[in-house]
Formats: sequence, C-alpha cells, structure tokens
Amino acid sequence: MKVCIVYCHPSEDSLTRHLKDSFIKGLESSGHSYILSDLYKMNFHTDMSEAEYKREAFYKLDAPVPSDVIIEQEKINSCDIIVFIYPLFWSEAPAKLVGWFNRVFTYGFAYGDNRTMKTLDKALILVSAGNTLDYFEETGIGSAMKKVFLDDRLFDRVKYKEMIIFEATSRENEALASNSRKLNWDKHLERAFELGAGL
Repeated sequence: MKVCIVYCHPSEDSLTRHLKDSFIKGLESSGHSYILSDLYKMNFHTDMSEAEYKREAFYKLDAPVPSDVIIEQEKINSCDIIVFIYPLFWSEAPAKLVGWFNRVFTYGFAYGDNRTMKTLDKALILVSAGNTLDYFEETGIGSAMKKVFLDDRLFDRVKYKEMIIFEATSRENEALASNSRKLNWDKHLERAFELGAGL
C-alpha cells in the first residue's frame, strides 16, 4: 500500500514528531511505501489568494489551480491511504493544516460533479492532545472534532476513516505527581508504530 502522510507541527522537539517517525517505521516494517508532506518544512503557503477564492466561489473549472496545490493533489491520487498527523491547537488542527484543506480540496478535485480526487481506501487522523480522553468525552469536544474532520473534510472521499487521539501529552503533566506525559510517551509511540505496521 502507498500512504500519503500530511504532517503538521512547527517544532522538531515534540512528541508529535516522534509519533510521525514511529508511524513511518511501522509502515516500513510492513513493506508499505509513503510520500510525506511536512507542511512546515515545505513552508506550504496556506493563505488562499483572491484568484483562488474566486475560482472556488464561482465554481470555475477553467480557472487555473496553483502548481503547489496540483503537487499535493497528485500526491493524494498516487496513494491508497491518507494519514494526517498533527497536534491539537484550541480544539482544532493547526492553521497551516486547515489552510492546506482550504487550498488543496478544490472545486473539480475534492468536490463538484466532475470530481477527480480518487476515493481513498482509508484515512487515519493521529492527533496529539494535552488533555485526556475523558475530558474530550465529557466536554463533547472529541465528538465535535471527529464531526468536522471525518464527516465534513473527508466525507465520502474515503471508504474507512478513524481519528485516534494520543491523550495527556501536555508538558504541564511533567510537573504532576502522576507524570502522565512520561508514562504515556512509550505507549503512544508503540501505538503509532502498530498503526503504521497494521495498515
């Protein structure tokens, strides 16, 4: 299987980066291939231009699509599976990843009558989050996150989709007696490896 990984984190010194590395090691251990879009390293431009807005707002298939967007679309269509790896910022993906969707999921590619985006077999969303799973369940934030990402952004573009939250990753937890960040670190990396190997 070929996997398109869209990775979004501003720092190399993060659990999220290690999750990405462990996931890739899992992929490689099972003989899968992958292509990586590291949005910060690529300095992917995420602000939609006026021309791009007008193309989307007026459903203009004949209007040009920027070359950097076409590259991302070609990556998606060359793969069977797409995986998003990012940290949670205020109950949402980082702005750079949201902007990637705004620009890459264009009319005629991700939506519209003549959609050219292939239907992918699977999507995984791997999210590192400071809070616990209990918190996300009690507040309803976890359900809201899944609704937006799985049901709106991915919708029928993917046959099977799942969001996995790697909980209690905040550095604030290092000061607590339970030290849940350190306790969870190895467990999270092992899970990421298993997810990659099990595709």
